Amino acid sequence: LVYFERMEDTQTASMDIAIGKARTAATYRRTTRVFMEAINKGPATATLPGVVASPGGVPIFVGGKVIGAAGVSGVTGDQDEQCAKAGIAGM
Repeated sequence: LVYFERMEDTQTASMDIAIGKARTAATYRRTTRVFMEAINKGPATATLPGVVASPGGVPIFVGGKVIGAAGVSGVTGDQDEQCAKAGIAGM
C-alpha cells in the first residue's frame, strides 16, 4: 500500500474493500468488474485466491506494465469504478 485516503464518516468496511479491490486489480492485471461478470456466468472464478469481484478496482499501467492499482469503495460498484478511473486519469 503506497497511498490510502478515507473520507470522514464512511463505513469502516469500505477501507478493507477498497484495498482488496486494488490488490485484485494489480495482481490479476484487470479491473475487478471482469471478475463480477465472470462469476455471473459461472461460479468457478469465485474460487480464485484474493479476488474481490465488485467494480471499483482498476489497474494502473505504464509502458504496458502494471505499476499498481486504484481501489474505491463506498457507493455503487459503477460509481466506485468511475472514481477509481478518474483518480488514475488525474495522475
